[in-house]
Amino acid sequence: MPEPAVPPTPPVPLAALLAREDLGLRQIAGPRDPATTIHWAHASEMADPYPYLLGGELLLTAGVHVPRQQAAGLGSYFADYVSRIVAAGGAALGFGVAPVHDTVPTALVAACDSAGLPLVEVPPRTTFSGVARAVWQLMAQARLAELRRVTEAQQSLAAAASRPDPVPSVLRRLAQRVGGWAVLYGPEGTEVASAGRAPGDAVRGALARLPQIVSGRASSTTTATDTVAGTHLAAYGLGPGRGFVLGVASPEGVPGDHTIASVAAVLLSLLTGEHRSGSGAARSFALVRLLLGAPPEEVAGLLGGGRWVVVHARPDVRAPDAVAASALGAALGSPLVDLADDVVRVLVPAERDTAAQPGWTLGVSAPAAPRDWPSADTQAARALARARATRTALVRHGARPALAALVPPDAAAAHARALLAPLDGRPALTETLRAWLSLHGSWDRTAVALAVHRNTVRQRVARCASLLEADLDDPDVRMELWFALRQ
Repeated sequence: MPEPAVPPTPPVPLAALLAREDLGLRQIAGPRDPATTIHWAHASEMADPYPYLLGGELLLTAGVHVPRQQAAGLGSYFADYVSRIVAAGGAALGFGVAPVHDTVPTALVAACDSAGLPLVEVPPRTTFSGVARAVWQLMAQARLAELRRVTEAQQSLAAAASRPDPVPSVLRRLAQRVGGWAVLYGPEGTEVASAGRAPGDAVRGALARLPQIVSGRASSTTTATDTVAGTHLAAYGLGPGRGFVLGVASPEGVPGDHTIASVAAVLLSLLTGEHRSGSGAARSFALVRLLLGAPPEEVAGLLGGGRWVVVHARPDVRAPDAVAASALGAALGSPLVDLADDVVRVLVPAERDTAAQPGWTLGVSAPAAPRDWPSADTQAARALARARATRTALVRHGARPALAALVPPDAAAAHARALLAPLDGRPALTETLRAWLSLHGSWDRTAVALAVHRNTVRQRVARCASLLEADLDDPDVRMELWFALRQ
């Protein structure tokens, strides 16, 4: 008989359902184990419910299917009925009193006691739909608690990764969050570092064997799991070819542990990758030299590239965090990542193909030498604004020769200052005019790009036209203003 497939929902303790005073449920048979959980509530009056159960359910019945002569306990009807529920993986049985039966049949009580199936009496005033709704409410509470726990763990792990001793700090925080033991195995299978309460020799030995399984696979996301003496064991490979493996021993069946350990594995993958290749030290050297006054082109060699592109990115759903920013940098092929406000900036070697990333909106600058990085940063910001306004996954800064190249820079700058002088000290007006012109005078797309109301855009543009004494419907005027704004 195959194992029942339990639905992928957070389990609800049966004791929590019994504690609901509004339901008035009472367990009258079967083991009273606090660890008993249910994944679903399902009502059925079939004599054989086996084909309709997924496993883990609280099966609700009013006994309509019970032959009248069996209610008094004659025959093996209830024994067969309960055995089929147990075989299907049912977690508990709820029997509704009235309108069919005045009491729970004594033969059913005996059968549940014999089979070890919890039997719950549902009083007449409680409907089966009310029981099912209560199960869903408890599931929602459990899911919310699980998400809150995972979110808090992600934040604490990211903070630990920024400490001076990042690897031990991440292991300590992981062990605290899962209530177990975390260990980093090196390429030879030796324990590099560990944290938490070390398990017994049997569990520790079983966990030490899992890295051999993980290291023999090609994928960077492989895992191996086992259960020994009621302890859940998991091993996470930290990248192909590196040989580092994260091992975790935690109490079995705690929701969210796998997600939390996966976040730790991503962070440790980045950390161990830096230590192994030496690139982390090289970036530190480059940063120190920049802070001490060295020009960017002098330290660019330490970063491993000649020309670069700057990428500005924003997630489509929520504000980015350190883990998401690092993951984006890894996807783009660069560890040079900066997280500021709601934007992630990544410095990527120009020879790498910068492609759109699922869940992100990207603006990409033109390739630039180190001395031109500030200009490239501005290009990427404008490209991102255009991408968000046009709802495009990736927009690149145009690299065609511009009209500005025909005018000496000093003369162009002087002309721009004179033309835009009425807007001096009004950055909101200047930025609105720039965005509005770049989006061909679209009020809606400019409002999206600037995160303001479209009426605000109209008011600002009208104010610009008044201060500049210019007809913004004239394409020649628009062209001249756009030329000035780009200086």
